[in-house]
This record gives sequence, C-alpha cells and structure tokens, in this order.
Amino acid sequence: MEAFFLLIYFAVSVVCINFTSIYLMKSMKYDLITVLGPTASGKTAFAASLAAAIGSEILSADSRQVYRGMDIGTGKDLKDYEIDGKHIPYHLIDIVDAGYKYNVFEFQSDFLKAYNDVHSRHKMPIMCGGTGLYLESILKGYRLIPVPENLELRESLQGKTLTELTEILKGYKTLHNTTDVDTTKRAIRAIEIEEYYRQHEVEANSFPEIKSLIVGIDISRELRREKITNRLKARLEEGMIAEVERLLQSGIPAEDLIYYGLEYKYVTLYLTGQLEYRYMVQELEVAIHQFAKRQMTWFRGMERRGLNIEWLPYTDTMQQKVERVMEILNS
Repeated sequence: MEAFFLLIYFAVSVVCINFTSIYLMKSMKYDLITVLGPTASGKTAFAASLAAAIGSEILSADSRQVYRGMDIGTGKDLKDYEIDGKHIPYHLIDIVDAGYKYNVFEFQSDFLKAYNDVHSRHKMPIMCGGTGLYLESILKGYRLIPVPENLELRESLQGKTLTELTEILKGYKTLHNTTDVDTTKRAIRAIEIEEYYRQHEVEANSFPEIKSLIVGIDISRELRREKITNRLKARLEEGMIAEVERLLQSGIPAEDLIYYGLEYKYVTLYLTGQLEYRYMVQELEVAIHQFAKRQMTWFRGMERRGLNIEWLPYTDTMQQKVERVMEILNS
C-alpha cells in the first residue's frame, strides 16, 4: 500500500512539473533563463535546482566543459545535476575530443540545436555558464563567421609577450572574450579573429532573437577567493594532475593542453618539468583569481551593453534563490 501511494505521489509530481514547464513556455515573455556567475559561485548547482523546480534542462555555456576527458580541471561537477535523486538533463558538455580547438561559431550552432530540442518538449531551457563571449553571443545574437588561419599575421606576432598581445587585442573595436585569453597562443588566435572581422564585412548570418531572463550569482570578492582556494586544493586531491597526465599519455601535445589555460596550462608545465609543484600551485591559484575578476568585468560590461542582470546574493539559500526567480517569472 505504501508503495502504491509513493507511486501516485511520484506521478502527480511529474505531472505538476510538466504542467509548470508548459505554463512557463506559454505564458512568459521569456524564451530562455540564463544563469551566470564567476567561477566557484555555485551557478551550476543553482541552475540544476531551478531546472528541477520548473522541469527544465540545462544548456552549458562553458568554453572548456565541451571537451571529453577534461573533467576535474574544468569543474564539470556532474553530481550537481542530481537533485533529490533526479537527474537533470544537460547539453553541450563532452561534445568534442580534448585537443580540438572549439570556438564560439561552433557553439552558436550547437546551442541552437540543443535549444530547439528542449523547446520541442515544451520546456524552458536554462543556459548556465561563465564564458562571457559564449553567453553574450546568444543573448545579443552575434552574427559570426568562421575565421581561417592567417599565417603571415601569426608570424608577425611571434615573440610578443602575453601582456603585449593583450594590449593589441584591446585596440580592436569588436568584442572578444578576453576572460579566456591567458596564453600567447590563445591571444594570437583572438587577434587573428578580430583582424579578420576588421578587414571583412561580416555577412548577416541568421540568428533568432532570444529573450532571456538573466540571473547572476553575486558573491563577495573575499568569499569567492576563499572558495577558489579551497576548490583548487580539492581538485588536486581528487586527481587533477593524474587527469592531465592521462591526456598527455593519450597523445595530446603539451602545447595543446597549455592552450586551454588555467589548470591545464599550469599542470602541464609542472608535468613537463617547467614548473616546480609549489610554484605550479601558487601561480595557478593567482591565475584563477585573476580569471574570476575578468569574468566579473565582462558581466558588468554586459550590463553596460544593455543586458539586464538580476543579481541574487550567494548567501541566500537555494530555495530563496529559486523562489526569487519564480517571482520574477510570474511578475
């Protein structure tokens, strides 16, 4: 008898969640909910809790979580997608092999496929991530084109420092994701893209207008730094070095892993004998703090560029955050 009532309760819960999702799709002015925040702000756990509440699915907007086998260093934290024993479907994670150079043009295409797939099931998709350019390419509907290699330009930039390359990049009027530019190779590619857009008129590739409620996790600088430090220690204990070692042993060149920056850059430098362990940890921690700062700078820039972000205090409970979003959706 108890099992029967549990079955009835589960069935009613599923129906209620599906009804909520369909109601949101038909009655709301939004096509999408976006959850953003700096690294270590808990945005994925919140997005999953929100998805569980409204019967939704998550579209990842993270430039590194697309790679298979890069799990600990990218902070996939797949356990966050389990809410009260229920799996929250996610998309755009583990879609290409490590070593590949995925880009924002491909992201837009892959996003639209997943977005339309979720909508076809009468669900309100939730885009979650911290890669500023990926997020804004969807929210502002950037019309992008694939950019070929410019060997002559690359040769002219060889030998310049990361600081010099970053200053060159800042001189372009168009927008580029400077948050992820933490290696000379990535900076050169960024300049290559900007130079191509400067010299070529970008064709108007069709991209649908997507109206999104944008929610940000507002975490204090002090608490963010504390969480980053603790999380780095945990990742090292969980086997992040062994993960990078496996990637190298699989045949991925060290320079390709360094290209991805942050954890993969510094751990690779350690494993190839270019950094002592203690300096690797110190320099990586500083780099992650700087990365989080650049993320927040990007998000503030998004607001200046006309995107409204509803900031939710990190210190609020998960339930309070979910209820606040529901209030906004229903207002």
